[in-house]
Amino acid sequence: MNRKLAIIIGLQAFLIVMLFWVLVFYGKDEYEALTQESEEEIETPSRVTNQQGLTIIALSEAAQKQSEIKTSKLKASAHQANISSYGNVIGIDSLIDLRTRYMAAKSEAAILRSSLARNQNEYSRLHTLNLDDKNISDKAVAIALADVNADEAKVFAAESSAKNIAASMQQTWGEALTRLATAHNTQGLMQKLINSQEVLIQITLPFDADEPKNNSSIVIAPSASPSNTMKAYYLSPAPISNTTIQGKTYFYHAKATDLRAGMQVIAILNKTSSKAKGVIIPSSAVIWYGGKPWVYKQLAQDQFSRLPVNTDVEIENGWFYTGGLKPDDLVVTSGAQLLLSEEFKYQITNENED
Repeated sequence: MNRKLAIIIGLQAFLIVMLFWVLVFYGKDEYEALTQESEEEIETPSRVTNQQGLTIIALSEAAQKQSEIKTSKLKASAHQANISSYGNVIGIDSLIDLRTRYMAAKSEAAILRSSLARNQNEYSRLHTLNLDDKNISDKAVAIALADVNADEAKVFAAESSAKNIAASMQQTWGEALTRLATAHNTQGLMQKLINSQEVLIQITLPFDADEPKNNSSIVIAPSASPSNTMKAYYLSPAPISNTTIQGKTYFYHAKATDLRAGMQVIAILNKTSSKAKGVIIPSSAVIWYGGKPWVYKQLAQDQFSRLPVNTDVEIENGWFYTGGLKPDDLVVTSGAQLLLSEEFKYQITNENED
């Protein structure tokens, strides 16, 4: 009797174990399907959509506040484009040497003209006496005429030498400096250059730069000390180009306080007379992605879109921009990285679905 009871109890236990494993095996798939379905039902909806080629990020006011997203209005601004170029402080030793030679030739010509005038008077006197019954010999008149002709040749040679020196000076230094250097009265700029009170600077400008105007000025600074700025005043075009910098060359002059011959200088001048109109983008609004600068513009209370900008013109605390942004447009100045993260999530999701 006990043996039959034990067998029955054993069979019941075996059946219970078998039923348990059958339930586990067949219920596993249903459980996993139910779990996946539940996860799909509670999946967070995407905040990113595409509208007319723009990627729009939707973010409620509550989410913006929680993520500390802040915006600022863009301010209107005007900017005058500048050209930055380079130049050299030029030594004027050769100009002074040419001036000395020129003055010497002119002085010699002046002395020879005085001699010529005396000899012409003497020739006239002797010629008159010769005509008056030969009171003076023909030979004396001929000698006097020869002296006149010799003086005329010497005056011509001295004047030609002075002209050649002036021409050489003009080829190297230009018309304005030649005019200053060949003037008898050196008071003014030429004397200041000779006395090292002022220095001569050759500036190279791009080929598309406007021609400098008379009495115009530029800002310069020694290349070794860019903050030490000063004014330089336009003098004339420079006939000889810079061998290391391609462009149009001009002569300027400036006070010699911090400048010495041979120094390199940086030159800054206005590119155009008119100012471009645009907006100021705060530096806190710009984010970098793919090696390029971007900003997030607020399209509506809960919508944002990423727009490309450029940072070509840097100003204090930001950049001047003339592209697709207008004054009073709202751009994100805090929390832009969060919006960029949302875009990344959207792109990754789309790649996985594909």
